[in-house]
Amino acid sequence: MLELFTDPYFLALLGAALAVGLAGIGSAKGVGLVGEASAGLLAEDPSKFGRALVLQAIPGTQGIYGLVVALMIFFNSAPDMAMVDGVRYFAAGLAIAIAGYGSAIRQGRVAAAGIGLIAKRPDMLGRAIASAALVETYAIFAVLMFLCVKFPGGAEEERALAAVLISLLIVFL
Repeated sequence: MLELFTDPYFLALLGAALAVGLAGIGSAKGVGLVGEASAGLLAEDPSKFGRALVLQAIPGTQGIYGLVVALMIFFNSAPDMAMVDGVRYFAAGLAIAIAGYGSAIRQGRVAAAGIGLIAKRPDMLGRAIASAALVETYAIFAVLMFLCVKFPGGAEEERALAAVLISLLIVFL
């Protein structure tokens, strides 16, 4: 069983699975948080459905990022790939997995607070969206890190390690 972790193709696919799985779970949690907040708002004022839906959709983007990264890893991996490539793709997948999971949940909390804002001040939807969009920045950083790792300009092992370290920093900031 442990020999799987010395197979570069397995490492790449594991990175892809983590990217789509964890980012998807984070998005589901974030969207769910906003959905719960929206239910209370819509029970009082069904006319605010469109505004609430916009805020509810925002945390779902991290799941999309995870899927895109996973597909890019999947279609660029091969059973005969070099170990450094397997590690590189694993690290890149891990970066989006961790950042996507954490930022989607936190974005859901911010968007849920935005539901409370538009309940009292419907004209503040733009500000509620802007607040939630700021959290998105960290998921975008992870996607950019993936692109740096996917298209390296030099020392690949260092870039792979940097991807893991930066993703951990993003989550704990």
